[in-house]
Amino acid sequence: MDRMHELCEILNRWAYEYYVLDDPSVPDREYDRLYDELRELERETGTVLPDSPTRRVGGEPVKGFERHAHIARLYSLDKAVTEDEMSAFFTRAEKHGSPTYTVEYKFDGLTICLTYEGGVFVRATTRGNGTEGEDVTAQVLTVKSYPLRISYKGTLEVRGEAIIRLPVLEKYNREHPEEPLKNARNAAAGAIRNLDPAVTAKRSPEILFYDINYMSESPVPSQKEAMAFLRREGFKTYPYFKVCKNGEEVLGAIDEIEIGRKKIDVLTDGAVVKINETKVREEMGFTDKFPRWAIAFKFEAEEAETTVKSVFWQVGRTGKLTPLAEVEPVELAGATVRRATLNNFGDLTRKRVKVGSKVLIRRSNEVIPEILGAVSEEDGGVPVEKLTVCPACGSPVEEVGANLFCTNAECPPRVVQRLTHFCSKNAMDVEGMSEQTLTLLYEKRGVRRFSDLYALTPSSFEGLEGFKEKKVNNLLGALEKSKRIPLERFLYAIGIGGIGRVAARDLAAFGSVEAVAALTFGELVAIEDIGEITANAILAYFSDEENRSELVRLREAGVEPQTKERAEGVFRGETVVLTGSLSSMSRPEAQKRIEEEGGVCLSSVSAKVTLVVAGEKAGSKLDKATRLGIPVVGEEEFLARLAGK
Repeated sequence: MDRMHELCEILNRWAYEYYVLDDPSVPDREYDRLYDELRELERETGTVLPDSPTRRVGGEPVKGFERHAHIARLYSLDKAVTEDEMSAFFTRAEKHGSPTYTVEYKFDGLTICLTYEGGVFVRATTRGNGTEGEDVTAQVLTVKSYPLRISYKGTLEVRGEAIIRLPVLEKYNREHPEEPLKNARNAAAGAIRNLDPAVTAKRSPEILFYDINYMSESPVPSQKEAMAFLRREGFKTYPYFKVCKNGEEVLGAIDEIEIGRKKIDVLTDGAVVKINETKVREEMGFTDKFPRWAIAFKFEAEEAETTVKSVFWQVGRTGKLTPLAEVEPVELAGATVRRATLNNFGDLTRKRVKVGSKVLIRRSNEVIPEILGAVSEEDGGVPVEKLTVCPACGSPVEEVGANLFCTNAECPPRVVQRLTHFCSKNAMDVEGMSEQTLTLLYEKRGVRRFSDLYALTPSSFEGLEGFKEKKVNNLLGALEKSKRIPLERFLYAIGIGGIGRVAARDLAAFGSVEAVAALTFGELVAIEDIGEITANAILAYFSDEENRSELVRLREAGVEPQTKERAEGVFRGETVVLTGSLSSMSRPEAQKRIEEEGGVCLSSVSAKVTLVVAGEKAGSKLDKATRLGIPVVGEEEFLARLAGK
């Protein structure tokens, strides 16, 4: 066993030199000789140590991705595209003193979160929806740009971007002409989110690390210290990292990145600017979507000219009719573009787009390409007529502002889009139930309602092309699994007008679908993320007889939305909102402690809230709590409660 520990230490050091430092100290044959010795010892003893490099060989394909909750939420970043927007960010930051800033490349790949416990790597997950992601441990074990064992013994989450370097992509496409990969971003995402770890290994992704997401003991005081920690522990980071004293230096660093990005071998689309000091970050806090202390400066998206061949209309789940243009194929941002959106009829008119027009289109990242406008008004194109009836079902069209809506709730594309939304990843998460499959089930098997999906059996797929036994079993298994989905995702899935994921989470705090249905207009508008229009949409949804009947049918089919089981503790029965900054811990850590003690945390103050914890520089949430007569405690009393005093 001592020899196995020794071999692991030597081989991991050599791998660090090769994959992270790019400075190997021994030839490959020497590494291979000791690797073979270790593998033979593992075969003889039946033991594989946690940090053994043999764990990094792609194992058997997995049946599906399990979901895993992150310890601390992985937020996305707000974006800026102009210096004015950056100036606004600097102004907000400088209200908290004279912070310093850090500037890094923004890489275009797939966000990965690695978890360590007791100094040992235990798990890798995708970002997912920020709260939970997919467990991709088997796939990430094939990547060699991070350590399996570290010196830090607390619980740790580190964040990085899975990327495929451009020369690696070119080499892969040369060696596999039968399955070329379109671009580096999709190649990296496809490598990690592939059920077969052997495919991951074949595509040779790596992970560049840039942040500590959670640290249970001795959290670092700055981003500069976080990067030093990552490098010290053996995580691969990108060499460019700059600390800036003021906004002027930040803009200079962004200029350096914009020039330099065209010369590097990693796909990048911007720069990330963060407040350096952890204490200032805690003061600035978070919105429901983004940290207020960080921003991504996005470089100009690629643009190109092409010609509109035709315009057709797409019907969404709300009945909204969106004009889409079929254009002459053009290469843009690493993809061949054949279609582009025009948003609505008002947008189409304002941009003077006609069939036959030469137009300017823009594509950025994975966003649907957008037509910016006609290049010239003198191109002799044919105007696009405003619809009076739905092109899909022939029902009358209603004009609301700049948008056109089909008035038929049972319009076939609307029904399919509702079903698609219901089954989507952030809703019921029915893996494999694509829009194409749902269209087929609508046309051939009469699937119309959500509850119809749960009545499907193997015989429902008989005679449908492409539906072999394994695929059918996977679909039915995914439907069965979705029956016990978190309440917030169910409320998002059923498609109440105006209810996004944040509002659904706040509504879920009321405990059940029935409790949400019983809320009054006054109780709804008291929720921070719900205005009058959305409140009326919620009331209309639950007063509709068909919707109430559908909820009954779903319940009878075994769909039981789940609420988090409250732990026993000093906050059991409390619904808590955190506002301001705490000196003793970060907001995510405070939320975790409250939930461990049986409480529920919400993002906004409403009549449902029973307690507000107010730290330094508490703002409007504290004012609202005072108006509503909700009890408020400061940090000292909060800590005393946690201590059971």
